[in-house]
Amino acid sequence: MNKSAFFSLCKILVDGGFLIETQNIPVKESVALFLHVLAHNTKFRVLGGTYIRSIDTISRHFNLVLRAILKMTSTYIKRPATSQAHRWGYFTDCVGAIDGTHIDVTVPRTEQGRYRNRKQAITTNVLGVCDADMKFVYVLPGWEGSASDSRVLRNALEREDCFEVPIGKNFSKCPLYIYPSISGLVTYKLTL
Repeated sequence: MNKSAFFSLCKILVDGGFLIETQNIPVKESVALFLHVLAHNTKFRVLGGTYIRSIDTISRHFNLVLRAILKMTSTYIKRPATSQAHRWGYFTDCVGAIDGTHIDVTVPRTEQGRYRNRKQAITTNVLGVCDADMKFVYVLPGWEGSASDSRVLRNALEREDCFEVPIGKNFSKCPLYIYPSISGLVTYKLTL
C-alpha cells in the first residue's frame, strides 16, 4: 500500500466516525499495526517489540481497527438492489457457482510439503459457493495447497456443517462431478 492510500484510509476511518483517536495511540499507528499483521502474518508478540507496546494494547487496537473496517464495508460495498437471477436464464436448474482458489500462506518449514501446490507455491485451498445473487452461501478454508479440488469438495459435502446441494438443482463449475456418499456414488450435473 502506498502512502497516499494509507493516509486516505486513515482519513476515511476518522472522518466517517468508524475509528476515533485514543489518548496514547494515534489512528495512523493503529492502522499501521493492523495492516502489518494482515500483510505479513506477524504475531502480536513481535509487533509489541516493533511498536514498543504491550501485547494487550496491540490486540485491543487491532480489534478496534478490524471492527472499524467491518463497519465501513456497508458504506463502500454495495450489493445489487435487484436480483441477479435473470442472468442465470441459460443455466437451467442452476442455483449458483462453486469454485476453489489458492491463497498464499506462511507455514512452518516442516509443514511446507503439504501446502505446496502443483505450481510449487505454498498455499491454502479455499472452496467458495455463491448463489444466483452472487452472495457467498458456503466457504470452506484451511485445506493444504496440495489437496485437490475434488477432495476439498468431498470434505465439504461430508462435514457436520456440510454444504448441501438442493435436490434437483445444479451448481456451475464443470460438466459432471461424481462424489461418494453413504448411499453409493451420487452424480450431480454441474452446468457450465
